[in-house]
Amino acid sequence: MNQTRGLVRTEPSHKRVRVFFAGRCIVDSDDALYVWEGPHYPQYYLPITDVAEGVLEPTATTTHSPSRGTASHFTIRAGNREAVDAAWSYDDGPLEDLRGRIRLDWDAMDAWFEEDEEVIVHPRDPATRVQILRSSRHVVVAVDGLVIADSHRPTLLYETGLPRRTYIPKLDVRMDLLIATPKGPRCPYKGTATYWSVQTGSQLHADLAWSYPSPLRESAPITGLLAFYDERVDLTVDGSHQPQPDHTRT
Repeated sequence: MNQTRGLVRTEPSHKRVRVFFAGRCIVDSDDALYVWEGPHYPQYYLPITDVAEGVLEPTATTTHSPSRGTASHFTIRAGNREAVDAAWSYDDGPLEDLRGRIRLDWDAMDAWFEEDEEVIVHPRDPATRVQILRSSRHVVVAVDGLVIADSHRPTLLYETGLPRRTYIPKLDVRMDLLIATPKGPRCPYKGTATYWSVQTGSQLHADLAWSYPSPLRESAPITGLLAFYDERVDLTVDGSHQPQPDHTRT
């Protein structure tokens, strides 16, 4: 049964979900529930009965949500590790779908799997789609009046709810002006990226571009290509200057 209350929406996942902690599979469930506690992406609520025996230890901590009620917290213990208050449930809350289920702190766990594929950052929203299309449009990227990229062979990525991103072959980018930085964003739909900063004269524009050297299978067409934050550059497509979006996600 799907339920909606306030900003909370639920939907069955129909996927086998496994959670690993301290080298052990502590949850193995084919009854995972998507729960949208916010508008952008869901979290998993899992049947408490699918949690390995002895892993959950109740604590005195409680938290309150106007839409979900009062949550009871649990510490997760496995091997010689523990994650304090890293799980919680709303057994006495107003949403029937959440009763008998538990949510685990995503980042406190070692790994999450949907079927046999690892999922990063958060569960993938079933309504989100990534479309990647090759194009022959003429794209020019400039920073501080200096052309950084000029290409007639961009790859355009369309992701539900986000602005279009333009990926460009490195051969069409002034790589002499780019400096790779060690950190990079992670995306549950595309994988782990590498950031690049751009040096224009005395000005360093930190983390202005990114690239996915080994993207997830669905995003393989952008492997090794570079994209720039349209919010921070001057982008021209077929001679038309593009407005800057107000999003910052990659």
